[in-house]
Amino acid sequence: MAGMMLRSRFPTLAAAAALLAAPVAAQQDFSAVEVTAEHVSGPVHMLTGAGGNIGVSAGEDGILIIDDQFEPLADKIRAALAAISPGDLEFVLNTHFHFDHTGGNVVFGREALIVAHTNVRKRLAEGAGVMGRPGEPAPKEALPVVTYDDGLSIHFNGEEIVVGHLTGGHTDGDSFIYFTNSNVVHLGDQFFAGRFPFVDIGNGGNAVGLRDSIGEVLEHLPADAKVIPGHGALSSVDDLKMYHRMLTECVATVEAGKDAGKSVEEIQAAGLPDEWEGWGSGFINESAFIGFIFESL
Repeated sequence: MAGMMLRSRFPTLAAAAALLAAPVAAQQDFSAVEVTAEHVSGPVHMLTGAGGNIGVSAGEDGILIIDDQFEPLADKIRAALAAISPGDLEFVLNTHFHFDHTGGNVVFGREALIVAHTNVRKRLAEGAGVMGRPGEPAPKEALPVVTYDDGLSIHFNGEEIVVGHLTGGHTDGDSFIYFTNSNVVHLGDQFFAGRFPFVDIGNGGNAVGLRDSIGEVLEHLPADAKVIPGHGALSSVDDLKMYHRMLTECVATVEAGKDAGKSVEEIQAAGLPDEWEGWGSGFINESAFIGFIFESL
């Protein structure tokens, strides 16, 4: 019911949800997708293909991956991993539950331990869809078998990998993964590099919470850390600071309009600060992002 109310009140949110679901239908044939690897630091690499960026730790203890895109890409992901290291896959970490980050769970969960926040298992098990839309419950092999509420550490490939929950941002089950020696953080869809983020309000997301979570990360992240976003190119802390400034200024703009009694349509017509005009070139345009913020407030 809540999801239906959101869609009726804010058509731009429904449009965003439809766009997010579009890749599944549009890319039923994944034959043209290439999964490519980029070395980040130490044993850490990043894989890109279709869907969320995959983080990789490959070394003497084997392989750990962060997110796994879509099920049909599993063989291509496996081939990209084999080109990095001959080791066995030992761990799969999910940054959140969305299908473009967990689709490969059903394959890789048969051979590796899946680790995620408690709400990721809950959402996958109940068949939660984007923006509260119903979906199909995930099979047992696709579900996280190790869950946490606040966080945990995995000691793997010569370093401590710190996993922590970020509250109320993209969804209600988001996590960051920080490789302490390599000085690399994977932020999942809390960070869309150079573009407006999708905020899944129907599944506990909140744009104000996202602003605050990124601010908290920046308070503790070393200035020379490398940042793997959920979507977009490998980034720096300066890139993340700009993203946080965008969130801060856009939330303030929408909040000022709402406090002045303006409707979401009026705020959308006025738009966001000109500096962020190009950030709506992804699948989340300016109007949709304003809708997310307005509802979050």
